[in-house]
Amino acid sequence: MDLKDERHLRRAIELAVAARADGNPPFGSLIVGPNGDVLAEERNTTVTDSDITAHPELKLARWVARNFDPDAAAGLTMYTSCQPCGMCAGAIERSGLGRVVFALSSEQLAALRPRSTVHPVALEGPAAAEGSALFDEARAAVEGYYS
Repeated sequence: MDLKDERHLRRAIELAVAARADGNPPFGSLIVGPNGDVLAEERNTTVTDSDITAHPELKLARWVARNFDPDAAAGLTMYTSCQPCGMCAGAIERSGLGRVVFALSSEQLAALRPRSTVHPVALEGPAAAEGSALFDEARAAVEGYYS
């Protein structure tokens, strides 16, 4: 971390404050190029857009994936007010971004939030045991795709 990183994190926090002022959850993010230029900014709009996926990290990961080839994306940095959630982390990984710098960790954020009222979803699986017909069918749909 250097002063440049701190300056960009402060901007991400400003975006989070603006999101909150608009009635959205307080999260903000920006993409910075290799030379330090701010290329894009986003803030959370889950409430105002009525879209549970309108996290700034996800919006920026999509933007990077649409606008940069993998080599160029690897040279970009995302600065964000809080550690990305699982959904956003997956999108960031797939976007090819080279670096993410966040101000608050998930643990620090959890300490600031009341207990969650969200009910956990029951995940069941894998239902396809190796050697079963279901496993073979599921494997055939995926096998070779990533090579």
